[in-house]
Amino acid sequence: MTGDNRMQLDHSWRANALAWTRAVRERRIESRQLATDRAIIEAVLARRPTRVLDLGCGEGWLSRTLAGHGFAVLGIDASAPLVEAARAAGGEFRCLDYAQLQADPGQLGRFDVVVCNFSLFEEQLEPLLMALRESLAEEGALLVQTVHPWQARGEQGYRNGWRRETFDAFGGEFPEPMPWYFRTLESWCELLHGSGYHIEALREPAHPGTGEPLSLLIEARP
Repeated sequence: MTGDNRMQLDHSWRANALAWTRAVRERRIESRQLATDRAIIEAVLARRPTRVLDLGCGEGWLSRTLAGHGFAVLGIDASAPLVEAARAAGGEFRCLDYAQLQADPGQLGRFDVVVCNFSLFEEQLEPLLMALRESLAEEGALLVQTVHPWQARGEQGYRNGWRRETFDAFGGEFPEPMPWYFRTLESWCELLHGSGYHIEALREPAHPGTGEPLSLLIEARP
């Protein structure tokens, strides 16, 4: 089933590229407007990088935002339609999947910050995270923002496992569901430690009204 989920995950990002681009650019995702977009931008700015890798860049909003602050930013994504949409809006983007990056971690050069903003949905992430260590410059940092484990636990409870996203909250345009792998907070920490990282900070961007966490933001270094 893991292999089937991996294939469906890739397929969903190609099939849903137009719907996702519209959802982002029309600002339909409430959590992003409330806290999570600002959280990842501020985390990158605090590092004062020269060069940034936006891993799983989607339609490119974060890459464009960071480039507007004067950083050299490269966005990569495995979905050709999303990369096409990103390029059309301006910026430096490449269509590259995680396996290709793992095969030659140095092919893109070195980065002061590697950002994974809601882009780590696979079960087997250790090879990728280990490869990314070779993409980081000296004193470089890995920033991972993901769904908050407690808030996203759903009916299946607080345990690791594959889940299914239908994007119902973003409108009815998404033709394909997306499988994604849920991790507990403990599992995220074990994953990063096992991949050779030291976690410098764990943050929980919150809803400004309710105080409920909207995401988990992890800052780590090799």
